[in-house]
Amino acid sequence: MNLQNTLSEKVKQAISQLYNTSLESVEFQSTRKEFEGDITVVVFPMLRVVKGNPVQIGEAIGEYLVANVDVVIRFNVVKGFLNLVFSDTYFVDFFNSVSDFSNFGKQTGTNETYMVEYSSPNTNKPLHLGHVRNILLGYSVAEILKASGKKAYKTQIINDRGIHICKSMLAWEKFGNGETPELSGLKGDKLVGNYYVKFDQEYKKEVLQLMAEGLTESEAKIKATSLVKAQEMLRKWEAGNKDVVSLWKMMNDWVYDGFNKTYQSIGVDFDTLYYESNTYLLGKEVIKEGLQKEVFFQKKDGSIWCDLTEDGLDEKIVQRRDGTAVYMTQDIGTAIQRVKDYQDITGMIYTVGNEQDYHFKVLFLILKKLGYQWADHLYHLSYGMVDLPSGKMKSREGTVVDADDLISDMAKTAKKISEELGKIDDFTEKEKEHLYHTIGLGALKYYILKVDPKKRILFNPEESVDFQGNTGPFIQYTYARIQSILRKGELSVKSSNLEVLHPKEKELIKQLQLFPETIQQAAAQYSPALIANYTYELVKSFNSFYQNVSILGADFEEEKSFRIKLSRAVSDVIKTAFGLLGIDVPERM
Repeated sequence: MNLQNTLSEKVKQAISQLYNTSLESVEFQSTRKEFEGDITVVVFPMLRVVKGNPVQIGEAIGEYLVANVDVVIRFNVVKGFLNLVFSDTYFVDFFNSVSDFSNFGKQTGTNETYMVEYSSPNTNKPLHLGHVRNILLGYSVAEILKASGKKAYKTQIINDRGIHICKSMLAWEKFGNGETPELSGLKGDKLVGNYYVKFDQEYKKEVLQLMAEGLTESEAKIKATSLVKAQEMLRKWEAGNKDVVSLWKMMNDWVYDGFNKTYQSIGVDFDTLYYESNTYLLGKEVIKEGLQKEVFFQKKDGSIWCDLTEDGLDEKIVQRRDGTAVYMTQDIGTAIQRVKDYQDITGMIYTVGNEQDYHFKVLFLILKKLGYQWADHLYHLSYGMVDLPSGKMKSREGTVVDADDLISDMAKTAKKISEELGKIDDFTEKEKEHLYHTIGLGALKYYILKVDPKKRILFNPEESVDFQGNTGPFIQYTYARIQSILRKGELSVKSSNLEVLHPKEKELIKQLQLFPETIQQAAAQYSPALIANYTYELVKSFNSFYQNVSILGADFEEEKSFRIKLSRAVSDVIKTAFGLLGIDVPERM
């Protein structure tokens, strides 16, 4: 039984003996920093069964706990809050009970299995800053779920078909002159993205020309030659036209190669991949079956819809009048295929921006109407957009921040700041470049992941690479500082059992104790931000300890030994926590 459970039982006993009544539950919270205490019992809810002054009730419970619980040595009552103080021995015993902090906080053995979808790009453009937030969130959530004891599969659906793909293909046919990634020296995803931008430029010219000829803007947008050709190309692709399919395969292969290089640079991976070009076919079969079961209905123009008005939503198209699939078609097929492939799945998490909130409400509801019970365990990890000081990004206009360029720029910024600090002069050039990449990428990941997923982010690259404050480099620097301490003090480590702790030692151990619970909360809320901000608090606590307590210069060998072990424990937890965020920690910097 953990201490909080023990305290809960003892508080109930106190209420029973002192007031001759029973208490169903006890509410605890962290003690506010301005008061002395290691945990706080909230007295106010007890007033439902115990009549009286909350301060007097708190005093009576506090006296009972001091008399009956060894680790509770004193207390104070502030209004209706009973703050309990634990003995130093309790914290030392806890610390010594953990034989290896390198795996501290991780759990094993639940039967829950999740499939986490993230990235899921279109194959008509390179990955950009918006994708980066998606990728980092999804990867981190999967790692946190695994640390909490669950099983997690990482996956993506590659949106490799549709009108947007055909736009890039058409532009390449018209303007490409046989250009390839090898000939141009560009990554394949960048090359194809250039033609997506080129299509949009030509399309806008055509719209303006048609408007000059007397058409309205809406008419011009529909009748523009480029769009009509793109729609025709999509129909040919779905009909299996050899030339169109061959071009599609060639250009998609260029993009996949580019994506893989970016994923490798970011440091993320996937357990399985799904392709819309495969799953949309299953989706179309399900649409046909759903039409027969009257889950869907067909309009006069031949398009197929799902009426969700009784559910407070709208009518949703699931197949166009020309028989071609829409996003909903392939999403239905993908979900069903995944459950067929991984029958141990108990839930699926879709990491997709909040502009798609309505889409996923509809998707989950349609799957329920089709009779799939597992549809109750689908979750949309909705996140806010990433903005830049210059404003919103637009792919078709070519104003996005390319992911590869961003990572490169972050490394350059890290290089500039590291050189100003001047602490790596003895590094080789290769070691320096690796360090710059580690710091730059860590800065980017931490800046994005420390924010609650639902909130919008204004990304400031310079601010993210600051070596002070709530940043990745600040935490990485603290980790490297601890490694320096361990290198100097490793030989003097012996077993140690202190009876009296410095307040900063106690504060640090209390912070370590919170890590397992933080992992569980982060998993339950699908929020890497809880891990990020926990790590920052741990690092702040260590730096306060470092500034106020002599580690290697301790007066007694036993103190020195204990403080080195405590420092190592902190560095182990930092490394684990940052690992859950997908961030590396350097041994020196």
